[in-house]
Amino acid sequence: MKRPDELIINPVLTEKTVRHAEDGKYVFHVAPHANKIEIARAIEAIYNEGKKREKDQIRVIKVNVVNVTGKTRRVGARSKGRRPNRRKAIITLAPGQTLEGFGV
Repeated sequence: MKRPDELIINPVLTEKTVRHAEDGKYVFHVAPHANKIEIARAIEAIYNEGKKREKDQIRVIKVNVVNVTGKTRRVGARSKGRRPNRRKAIITLAPGQTLEGFGV
């Protein structure tokens, strides 16, 4: 398995994702090559670091992955550029669990 900090790039903090966080769903930008199992293990490894008790640990129930194609943008008068493609993961936690420091 790859290191968790290689797979999880950063959390996505928008108004919509903060509203979803109230329901236990969190959104992250992830590496383009990461699969659902690796993403779930990486989230658990990052947020369970240092937690010894079973009831304090985060448990990922479901992972949905979305590939976002980069938009085409104008660069100067004649040429076109392109924003990079991204991959987002929507993580669903067990009921009653939250992630600290996610903006909720």
